[in-house]
Amino acid sequence: MIKNIVNAKLIAVLVFLLVLVSGWDNHRLLRVNFQSSAWAADEMGDADFLDDERDEQWTGVEVSDPLEPVNRFFFHFNDKLYFWALKPVARVYGAVLPQDIRICIRNAFHNLFFPVRFVNNVLQGKFKNAGIEASRFVINTTAGVAGFGDPAKDVFNLEIKEEDLGQTFGYWGIGNGIYFCWPVLGPSTMRDSFGLFGDSYLSPLGWVMQNDLEDGLALYGGQQVNNTSLVIGDYEAFLQSSFDPYISLRDAYIQYRQSKIKDSKQNNKIY
Repeated sequence: MIKNIVNAKLIAVLVFLLVLVSGWDNHRLLRVNFQSSAWAADEMGDADFLDDERDEQWTGVEVSDPLEPVNRFFFHFNDKLYFWALKPVARVYGAVLPQDIRICIRNAFHNLFFPVRFVNNVLQGKFKNAGIEASRFVINTTAGVAGFGDPAKDVFNLEIKEEDLGQTFGYWGIGNGIYFCWPVLGPSTMRDSFGLFGDSYLSPLGWVMQNDLEDGLALYGGQQVNNTSLVIGDYEAFLQSSFDPYISLRDAYIQYRQSKIKDSKQNNKIY
């Protein structure tokens, strides 16, 4: 369906220019759907990253950033890609498709990433949450018509249980390591980058990309354009509220990920 709207070959060429928003978690933290950190955002279950940075009083966070000059370069590179490529395409896309349809498409993509959430809940000993994720997948795939609807939440009050491999590593005590701002992928850490790689083997997009790179890139590009069309303005507001956007995004990202891991530990009673 996405490929009928956005030319596959065009997306295959431009996707690396359109992917910026994979990690503001939904992103949205604008991160490739293989990126564990970016995951929560892109899967649409966790889109409060930038809002938290603006609304909360952030305390100092410890960040190992020995590559800051390089990271700053790629931050500005990604920033230009957003304004020059991703945002214009997302605006046109949003003008063509009504918001309700775009939300349904977002839901369907999110439903596909059930394996990532399920496996990482199990790896953290969150068996009740893993069961909820399994129930959500069955309900939304059937009653929700291939995941385009979310009756699991709307009817049965089953909330999304977002987890990724980066969070799983953190849950079991692995630290962030050094900070990276990857070109196109955006904010990450050494831990989350390894998580990205591991999650790719659980990701349906990863499976498609391994078999057909062009189709995988087309699907991913379509997802990113769709997701971005629903949150245009969030990144702009973030920039306006930041004295040094690079530092603000870096610190917000680190604290956001730390808070997710902390909440995960506090709320887990080994179901």
